[in-house]
Amino acid sequence: MTIAQSLLADLDREAVHTRKMLEAVPEDRLDFRPHPKSWTMAALAGHIAEAPMWAHGFLEDEMDFAQMGDYQPFVPEQKAELLAALDKNLAACREAIGKLDDAAMRRNWTARMGDKVLSSSPRHEVARDVLVHHWIQHRGQLQVYLRLCDATVPPTYGPTADVAEWS
Repeated sequence: MTIAQSLLADLDREAVHTRKMLEAVPEDRLDFRPHPKSWTMAALAGHIAEAPMWAHGFLEDEMDFAQMGDYQPFVPEQKAELLAALDKNLAACREAIGKLDDAAMRRNWTARMGDKVLSSSPRHEVARDVLVHHWIQHRGQLQVYLRLCDATVPPTYGPTADVAEWS
């Protein structure tokens, strides 16, 4: 199994849990925010749906965030838009990661902000952190939002108070 295949297998497993979590977002609570410093539910869910899109940045050896120009985070207005974005971004992610052979995955990838280097690590480590671990972290935040809105919290790695079955 190649490094890309291993990464995509992890992503595919997590995508199932992520889709369930985004499907549970109550459309009438997209403006909910648990604290003034917190994102709205729409912004957080949008970030989760958008995250796989960042895989295209791994095709080059570095990414300069200072060059992002007028980037605006995705903030959906409807759940259907949210789920469509997830599907589109997962497909783009799979395509991008599938282009990287093991040699490319082992080469360092650098994140910078203009002249300042933010980090430089093997591409496969950064890709796993950004595409899988970062996703899991924000999905956990979304679980809290769902609980605070009295929405059903779907199971991920085991049952929840709302769904007794293992997933």
